[in-house]
Amino acid sequence: MRWALVKVCLAVTAMVVVAFAVPLGLVIKEMARDRAFSNAERQAAAVAPALSITTERDQLERVVASAGSDSGMAVHIPAAAGQSALDIGRQRAADEDIATVRKLGRASTTAVSGGSTLLQPVALSTGAIAVVEVYVPESEVSNGVGTAWAVLAGVGIALIVGSVAVADRLGVRMVQPAQKLVEGAHELGEGKLGARVPEEGPTELRLAAVAFNSMADQVVQLLANERELAADLSHRLRTPLTVLRLNAASLGDGPAAEQTRAAVAQLEREVDTIIRTARDAKPQTAAAGPGAGCDAAEVVRERMAFWSALAEDEGRKWRMAGADRPVRIPVARADLAAALDALLGNVFRHTAEGTAFAVDLHNGEDAVIVLVSDAGPGIQDPEAAMARGRGSGSDGSTGLGLDIVRRLAESTGGDVRIGSSVLGGTEVRIWIQLDGRERTPGRGHRSVRRRRQKKLVQELVSTFNRPRSLP
Repeated sequence: MRWALVKVCLAVTAMVVVAFAVPLGLVIKEMARDRAFSNAERQAAAVAPALSITTERDQLERVVASAGSDSGMAVHIPAAAGQSALDIGRQRAADEDIATVRKLGRASTTAVSGGSTLLQPVALSTGAIAVVEVYVPESEVSNGVGTAWAVLAGVGIALIVGSVAVADRLGVRMVQPAQKLVEGAHELGEGKLGARVPEEGPTELRLAAVAFNSMADQVVQLLANERELAADLSHRLRTPLTVLRLNAASLGDGPAAEQTRAAVAQLEREVDTIIRTARDAKPQTAAAGPGAGCDAAEVVRERMAFWSALAEDEGRKWRMAGADRPVRIPVARADLAAALDALLGNVFRHTAEGTAFAVDLHNGEDAVIVLVSDAGPGIQDPEAAMARGRGSGSDGSTGLGLDIVRRLAESTGGDVRIGSSVLGGTEVRIWIQLDGRERTPGRGHRSVRRRRQKKLVQELVSTFNRPRSLP
């Protein structure tokens, strides 16, 4: 916008300068010419009274010398009775031009070498017509014209430079508020909720800044209300959890009682985590820096130990592979545990009792893959299942489990895929990127990542697709 305004102002000012400077320059040239010939006419008029009185050479030479110069003025007297033709001074005009002026009886100008001449007819006492010739050199005709044109050019350039400078300042005054508005929008989009825009500049941009700041305030307020609502709703769960804990304490000893008490304790910890997260405005899923994250193998073993008890009660066979050695990932421990619980909970919720399932963990050079597969009926529409809030339509399904898994993978630059498992049912593959170099991939980066994913999946399939018995 700034350079466009400068270009428009430059073009308009240049056209105005040309429209006025060119005609004015021609007028100055014509005025200089008129001035030069007016001087010549005055010199010729100074000789006319003497010609009406006498035609003597000596007297006329003195008059010519006093009126002009011998080299610039000439007098041509025609022959008369008893007198021959008389020419005083240097003749530059052609005889035909002199004869024409004498015949017509009016002044005329003619071009000669090095300039022009003024031919002025004068009536003598004898009735004859004498012609006074005054030479006007070209330097006298153009005297001062070059200086005047240079002044006009300087004024025109100064006007153009001044207009460009003014247009540039106006452009800066318009562009800077727009740039600050763009920067504020980017910062707000990146999660910097304190981003605000100065309310300055033209009226329209000030109104836009006011609207942006109002929108940012509303976003902050909405997020605060959402966090408070999540905290309040989670806090309401404390009462039924307290009842569950008291009831679990009265169950006595035994594996089932211990599992129930462990589940209630885990649920209380999750509720406390939700409340703390809702009260804190900082993101809870981003890794703090190098070395942050968790051991995926440890989390897998822990969650499988929890779900294996329920699998034993329902007669489900299960398998865990790849979790025998540490696998560091840039994901918070609670987030990975929540994602695994969501996937395993779907297995128990949406498949019949006795359906086998497996969790496989594979550590590659730049990514980690977590496979959760089952021998159930499978998912008919994977895209619909990935849509947040859609759910499966069955009781107890909110449609948020797979979305939690997707957001966890995408926070590292990875993704989630749903396909068919080697067990015959559904396979959910979580691709966790180990570095952040491909979080905003272009077309070339996406193709590279697909090739890496394909290679890593092939290695995983060759490793875990070999026939093995479930425990």
